[in-house]
Amino acid sequence: MDTTSAEAAQVVAFLQQGLSQRAVAAQLNLSQFAISRVYRRFLETGAFNRRPRTSRQRCTSERDDRFIVSTSLRNRHLTGVDVQQELRRVRGVTVSEWTVRRRLKEDNLTPKRPATGPKLTAGHRQARLQFAREHLNWSIDQWRSVLFTDECRMCLHGSDRRGRVYRRPGERFAQCCFAETVAYGGGSCMMWAGISLEGKTELVFVPGGRGGGLTAERYITDILTDHVVPYGGFIGESFVLMHDNARCHTSRNTQQFLVDVGIRTMDWPALSPDMNPIEHLWDELKRRVRARNPAPLTVDELKAALVQEWDGIRQVTVKKLIRSMKNRMQAVIRARGGNTKY
Repeated sequence: MDTTSAEAAQVVAFLQQGLSQRAVAAQLNLSQFAISRVYRRFLETGAFNRRPRTSRQRCTSERDDRFIVSTSLRNRHLTGVDVQQELRRVRGVTVSEWTVRRRLKEDNLTPKRPATGPKLTAGHRQARLQFAREHLNWSIDQWRSVLFTDECRMCLHGSDRRGRVYRRPGERFAQCCFAETVAYGGGSCMMWAGISLEGKTELVFVPGGRGGGLTAERYITDILTDHVVPYGGFIGESFVLMHDNARCHTSRNTQQFLVDVGIRTMDWPALSPDMNPIEHLWDELKRRVRARNPAPLTVDELKAALVQEWDGIRQVTVKKLIRSMKNRMQAVIRARGGNTKY
């Protein structure tokens, strides 16, 4: 255990007063070896400070360190081995991959799991940026008339990959540390719903299996007619439907039906799930279902659990998500149309 200069001065003072090393060690809560070492150092140097140490010479120069950092910053997806090989190829310096990782850590660059998002082209970014600028100054009353809708699929044995396991070195493949998977998630169900500041719609399940899926015909009869049109009457004349660019949403039959019933739609940019607040509600719904004990064992039990948890989500949670639209638009503008933290 290293001692400070003040502790070393106390050790020397007590020993010069005639106390034994054992008594000084007990009084200062130090080991007897530390007391002996401090006093021997004082007799040799006449000082209380530790002798200066010679540090190990670095195997990379300052230019090498700057090259390592700049190479990693130019391409954040390079591994330590990739940067090591680039350093050897360009500068002719051979070091271990652990040296490269230490140099990066000295500059506060540590490996993390990357955030994910849809692949955006220049056209996608431009459309997202234009939409964000047009709706940046929308008031909460304007967002009040919008019904945000979306479809989502949940597997019976799915995983959000957030789970962690505590294990010791060498226990990676121990049976108690495995996260077991089931082929095709053990079955799944597809659902549709909509949210607004005034409330949320019922949870609608889309038929699956052979001949299933959300077609334009099913979208019109099972969702638009039964849920969106009545909800539009609840909101009033300012009602606006927000749905994405799925084929069943953009088909000619769907567009013509919306014109016939007088429902306006929002010109939503493609590949923009981060701007739709219902995405966070899907995440909340899935967390609640996965936390149930006992967990659903069949698809029918899964559907029942989804309906129960959906009905249990309070409207204050929905309002909080929709009130974040201004922040979402600001995030898209800051990202110049790119993916955001939402």
